[in-house]
Amino acid sequence: MILVDTSIWIDYFNGCENNKTNALDAALIDGTVAIGDIIFLEFLQGFRHDRDYNSAKQALSTLEVYEMFRPSMVLACAENYRALRKKGITVRKTTDVIIATFCIENSLPLLYSDKDFDPFVKYLELVSVSS
Repeated sequence: MILVDTSIWIDYFNGCENNKTNALDAALIDGTVAIGDIIFLEFLQGFRHDRDYNSAKQALSTLEVYEMFRPSMVLACAENYRALRKKGITVRKTTDVIIATFCIENSLPLLYSDKDFDPFVKYLELVSVSS
C-alpha cells in the first residue's frame, strides 16, 4: 500500500498529467492506494461546488481510509518535528508532520510533490514512492 498526499490528489482530479499523477493512476489500477483521514479532509475542503465535492467524496470513499492522528502519534510527531528543528528545518504545516510521521511509523511509502516532505525522507526514513 501507498499513501498519496493532498497535492497529488488535487492534480489528479484536475486532470494534470505528470509522473506523480501517472504513478497514482498505476497504483489505483493495482489497488495499492490508501488514503489518510487527514488527507481526505484536506482534499475535500478545497471543493467549491457540491457536484465536484460529492463526486470526489464518492470516488475516494472506495479506498481504505487510515486514521492518522491517534493519541499514540502525538509524541512521535513532536519528536520528528523537533529532530528536524534541531537541523535548522522548520516544517510549515502540522498536517505534513502528521502525514510523514504516520507513514514512517507504519512503513507506508508516500507519493508527494510538496518539498516539505523531503527532510523526512533525508533524515527520518520516510520512504518516497518517487525514489
